[in-house]
Amino acid sequence: MKKVFAVFAIVGAMMTSNVAAQEADENAEAQTEQVAEQQAEAAPATEEPKKEAAASAEEDQSLHHVLKQKFIEGGVPYMGAVFICLILGLALSIERILYLSLSSVNTKKLLKDIEDALAENDVEKAKDKCRNTRGPIASIFYQGLMRVDDGVEMVEKTVTSYGSVQMGQLDKNVTWISLCIALAPMLGFMGTVIGMIQAFDKIQAVGDISATVVAGGIKVALLTTVGGLIVAMILQLFLNFILVKIEGMTTEMEDASISLLDIIVKHEEEGKLAAQQSAETAPVVAE
Repeated sequence: MKKVFAVFAIVGAMMTSNVAAQEADENAEAQTEQVAEQQAEAAPATEEPKKEAAASAEEDQSLHHVLKQKFIEGGVPYMGAVFICLILGLALSIERILYLSLSSVNTKKLLKDIEDALAENDVEKAKDKCRNTRGPIASIFYQGLMRVDDGVEMVEKTVTSYGSVQMGQLDKNVTWISLCIALAPMLGFMGTVIGMIQAFDKIQAVGDISATVVAGGIKVALLTTVGGLIVAMILQLFLNFILVKIEGMTTEMEDASISLLDIIVKHEEEGKLAAQQSAETAPVVAE
């Protein structure tokens, strides 16, 4: 009996050890699989930004490469002329936008300062305020105040004349921008005509009509046309923005000039009234 119990005890211990070993192996495999899954989940999270950055860089590079290739395929002389129109038009547009932005001024504040200076009978102070303020409106005010002693009619004529000069300054270089807008598609169409002529010359030289023969000339024609139209559309947007700014500033100049004339008329009436009151009170004082 003791031997039987001993055999059963040994068999039970061996089975228990085997079960424990299997459980340990299963736990180790489970932990290994869990760690592998965590690493697999973490790896895409860290690699996705790298892949996206690489993809975006590849797209940028491919876009730049495509534009460069199309520029060369369109013909450097024709595409270069269109590109020059774009550069000149953008330069003139940026210059006008900067000029118009720097020419804007707080008209209400300037009118208030001039009115306060004239209320104190200090015309020189009003002139200094206009002289130290940039923009066409301040220049018009200064020219008007220079004739304030000659009467309201002379001030009005001066403001009107100098306003026309300032409006001409606002419209400066706008004609050249319009010229670039007109030239860009015309140059593109010229490239189109030249490309078609080249295509027909190849057909005549080969004596056969095939896609490979006329593809080069037609490609030049289409690319130059597209380039000219794109340049014209870009510059047209800038031109419309500039024209809207000029129209707004012109309206503001007209309103400000009318307000200045009203202030000068009010100043003259107050001066006449003060002179009349002093003339009426002078005999009383003498008596």
